[in-house]
Amino acid sequence: MFKHRHPYAPFIPENATKLIVGTLPPPRFSMGELKPGDVNFCYGSIDGLLWPVLNTIFDLKLKFETTEAAILQRKDFLNSKGIGICDIVESAECEKIDASDLGMRNIELRDVIGYLKNHPKVDTLLFTGGNSKNGPEYFFRKHLKSYGLSLEVENDEVPRIHSFMYEGRLIKTVSLTAPSGAANRAVGGMPCYKQIKQTNSNFNTFDFRVLQYRNFF
Repeated sequence: MFKHRHPYAPFIPENATKLIVGTLPPPRFSMGELKPGDVNFCYGSIDGLLWPVLNTIFDLKLKFETTEAAILQRKDFLNSKGIGICDIVESAECEKIDASDLGMRNIELRDVIGYLKNHPKVDTLLFTGGNSKNGPEYFFRKHLKSYGLSLEVENDEVPRIHSFMYEGRLIKTVSLTAPSGAANRAVGGMPCYKQIKQTNSNFNTFDFRVLQYRNFF
């Protein structure tokens, strides 16, 4: 059994109005065994799509390399846009050393509500995945329940949008299509993706995420 502990503390600028909420990075980030092209920061996997999508949306000219310069580029962007990253899983035990969330056991969640209390400008949580088992929305629902809170549906179409009240604040959650290759099959089956694909044969699952994420970042 592999004890997978999140290698990065939450990164939340003082001016943050949005938080990106995922689960855990691939185990190699906790083990210090990075691949060429990995960035030693949140969502830094060379196989992940979050930073490539944001790079495209904002024309950031990001470096994809294991350097301090690449980390600084990402922090500068987050600071400039008032976006924080606060993944919800602090640690978990995993049977297999892989990037899948499904095998996680004995999961310790971070106190995301506590972070919201300390950052009163945050009004939006951007989940990097939906309510499937061990996804960020799934865990956040459990976390909310411990505070006697729950999500209310605002839009039940992908990307699903919910909201909840906390200390007089209305906080919105958006369950984005996961920025991982594993989600590509699900994207390919979505009616909205198929509709665009019919009119533009060059449209792909990366383009779909760019289109979707642009509306919320």
